[in-house]
Amino acid sequence: MRRFFFTSFFSVSLFPFAFLHAQDSTGTVHGFVVDAATREPLVGASIVIPGTPFGTAAGLDGSFVLQRLPAGSYSIQASVVGYKSLILPVVAAPGRRNEIVFALEVLPIDLDAVLVEADYFREEPDVPVSAQSLSYEEIRRSPGGQEDVVRAVSVFPGVVQASAGRNDLVVRGGGASENLYVLDGVEVPNINHFGTQGATGGPLSFINLDFVRDVTFSTGGFGVRYGDKLSSLLSIDLKNGRNDRLGGKATISATQFGLNAEGPIASTGTFLFSARRSYLDFVFKAAGFGFVPEYWDLIGKASFKLDENNEFSFLAVGALDDVRLFNETADQRYNNSRILGSAQDQYVSAFSWKRIVRDGFITVALGRSFVSYAFRQSDSLLRPLFTSDSKEGETSLRADAVFLIDRSTEVSFGLQGKLMRAVGGLNTAEAPALPLPEAVVGVDVSWDTTALKGSAYAQVSRRFFERLRVAAGVRVEYFGMIEQKAVVSPRATFSYSLNPLTTLSLGIGMYHQAPSMIWVLSNRKNRGLEHITVKQVVLGVDRLLRSDTRLRLEGYLKSYTAYPVSLARPWLTMANTGAGYGGADEGFASFGFDPLVSEGTGLSRGVELLLQKRPSEVPCYGIVSLSYGKTDFTALDGVTRLGSFDQRVIVNLSGGYILDRRWEFGLKFRFGTGTPTTPFLPDGRRDVERLNSARLPAFHSLDLRVDRRWLFEGWNLITYVDVQNVYNRKNVQFDRWDYRTRSAVAVGSAIGILPSIGVSAEF
Repeated sequence: MRRFFFTSFFSVSLFPFAFLHAQDSTGTVHGFVVDAATREPLVGASIVIPGTPFGTAAGLDGSFVLQRLPAGSYSIQASVVGYKSLILPVVAAPGRRNEIVFALEVLPIDLDAVLVEADYFREEPDVPVSAQSLSYEEIRRSPGGQEDVVRAVSVFPGVVQASAGRNDLVVRGGGASENLYVLDGVEVPNINHFGTQGATGGPLSFINLDFVRDVTFSTGGFGVRYGDKLSSLLSIDLKNGRNDRLGGKATISATQFGLNAEGPIASTGTFLFSARRSYLDFVFKAAGFGFVPEYWDLIGKASFKLDENNEFSFLAVGALDDVRLFNETADQRYNNSRILGSAQDQYVSAFSWKRIVRDGFITVALGRSFVSYAFRQSDSLLRPLFTSDSKEGETSLRADAVFLIDRSTEVSFGLQGKLMRAVGGLNTAEAPALPLPEAVVGVDVSWDTTALKGSAYAQVSRRFFERLRVAAGVRVEYFGMIEQKAVVSPRATFSYSLNPLTTLSLGIGMYHQAPSMIWVLSNRKNRGLEHITVKQVVLGVDRLLRSDTRLRLEGYLKSYTAYPVSLARPWLTMANTGAGYGGADEGFASFGFDPLVSEGTGLSRGVELLLQKRPSEVPCYGIVSLSYGKTDFTALDGVTRLGSFDQRVIVNLSGGYILDRRWEFGLKFRFGTGTPTTPFLPDGRRDVERLNSARLPAFHSLDLRVDRRWLFEGWNLITYVDVQNVYNRKNVQFDRWDYRTRSAVAVGSAIGILPSIGVSAEF
C-alpha cells in the first residue's frame, strides 16, 4: 500500500504540470541592514552579490531591494565601514519576495584599518557558546525534517532523539520540560501539535516554515534575558509580509495541505496568513488503523511601520488537535488501550511595539497563550483508566531595552510579569486492569487557581583590549505558587580572539526553572517544591576554516539540584518523564500527581564537535556533529542511575548539493546508541530495582531528498521527494509488555522505508 500511495501521489501531483514549459524567470530579494546591538539602520550599507554585477545600497531606513535577479541560489554580502561584513544565503525565484536582515557587529578599533574577510556566521554578543543559527532555506532543505523547525535543529550537537517521529528536545541530558521557545520575541509554552502537558514536545511543530526568516538555537550558556528554563533556547524570527503586491503559496505534502497569503496593508503595513490541515485521517482510516490524528493550524501576522523609529506588530497562532479512536474490533480495542488519546486547542497572540532611540532600542510585548488539554486512556474493555481535562491560560507583559554606551560597551535590561490561570482536574481508575504502581490507583483531584510569575534582568557586555569580550548579568525570577518563590541567577560569558580565525569561549552561570504547572496543580503537597537549579559551565574553541566553514569543539558540565522526585515512587525523578506519548506504560508519571519533593540531584557532562558549511560559491552545505555525553540522576531512594535519555554517542551528518537553479540533492544520516530501559517482571511491571540498567539497540537511519524547482513567469513550483530510512533499518523505539503473549516486545521496528512527496506553488 505504501508503494501504491507513493507512486499514485507522485503521478497525480505532477500531471497538471506535464504540459507546461519552464521559462527563464527572475526573483526579488529585499531586506534591511542594522546595527546588531542597537538595531539602528545602517544608511548607505553596500549590498553586493560577489562575482556578479548585482548590487545596491541601503536607504535611510536601512532597507534595500535587489530586483530582477535570475532565478537561483545566491550569497549576498552586506558591508559598512567599521562593521564586520556578513554574508547570508538566499534563493531568488519568480513569485517569491525574500526578506533577509543583516545585523552587523561593530569591529574592534584595532581592526578598522585591516581588511577582514566577510563572514557567513553571525554571533550574538551574549551567547558566544553553544549557539547555532539556520535560515529558512537550510531548514526547508533538511532531509527527513518535514520542513519542521524543531526537527531541523535536532541535528546539532547534544540533542537526543528521545523517540523517532516526535519533536521532544532532550538537550545535554536535560529533561523534556527544560526547553524555551521564543516566537518573534514572545515566549510560547509549546509550539507542537499534540503537546505533552508540562513538557515542550510533540510530534509536529505548528509553526509554518514559510513565514520563518531565521532560527537561533542555543543548547546552553544563554544570557540572562531569558530564563525559567534550564537547557535550551529556540528563538524563531518571523518575516514580514511582502509590501509590493498580494502573493501566496499553496502546498500539499505527505501529511498536510495548506494555503498562504501575504501582501500590503495601506501604505505602511503588511500581513501574513496561513491555514493548514492534515489529511492523515484519510490515510490512516484507509489503511485500517484504529486511531486517527487530525489537526489544523493557523497563523497570522500584521506589521506596521509608523515612522523611521516606531513599528508594531500583531501575531496570532492557533492549533486544533484531536485523536479519534475506532474500536470496532477486538484488535483495535486492544491496540487503542495502549494509546493516551489527546484533544487539544491552543492559541498564542501578541502585540509588540519597538522603538529605536538614540544608541539603542526598546521593545514592549503584550502576550496571551491558552491551551485546553483533554486526555483519555481506557483498557481493552473500554473501561476508563485515566481522564484529564485542563485549561491553562497565561497573560504576559514584557519590556526590554538595549543601549550602546560607547563603541565597546552594551547595556541591556528588562522585566516581565505573567498572570496565570488554570482550571481542570484528573482522575484514575479505582481498580485498573493493568498492573500499575499503587501511586496511580484512585487519584481524583481538581483545581481552579491563579498565580503570578515575574522576572527582571540586567546585563553589561564590554570588549576589553579589543580581543576579549565579557558579558555579565543577573536575573531574578518569581513564582507565587511554590514555597521558594524567588531565586537569583548570575551568569557570565567570556570570548577571547586568539586571531581573526580562532576564538576561545567560556560560559558559566546558574539557571533556575519553576516546576511545571501541572505538577503543582495535581497534588497540593507539591506546592512545597522549590525552583530546579542547574549550575553550568561550557568551554569551547571556535575556528573558521574558511569564511563559509566553521569548526567548533565544546565541553560542558551541568549539575542539577532540587529536581522534583516522588515520595510514592522513590525511584522516580521527574527529569525522566515528559518525552513520548506517556500514558499507562509510564504510570502517567509526567502528570506529576505523585507527592513530590525537591530532593533530586543530577550530573550531565560531555564533549561535542560541530563542523558547519554554509551555502556559498561552493554549491554544497552541511552539518557534521558528534556528541559524547553521560547523564545520571539520583531520586529519593539515594541510588544514582542513568537518565532515561542518556544516549551516550550521537553522530549526525546532514547536507546537500545545489546542482543548479532547478535541482538540489540532500541527505541526512543519524546514529545514536540506544537509550536506557528497564527490564520487566513476570507480571508485566517494570523491575524498578534494575531501573535503566539495560539499553535498547543502537539507532541509525539514512534519509535522502531531491528537490526540483520549476520556474515560470511570475510564479514557481517546488516539488520534492523525501525518503526516510532508505535502507529499511528496523529501529527499536521502546519496549513494552504484551499482555496477550505475556512477554516483552520491541515497538517501532516495523516503520521501514517511509517515502514523502511535496508540491508547493509560490505566486
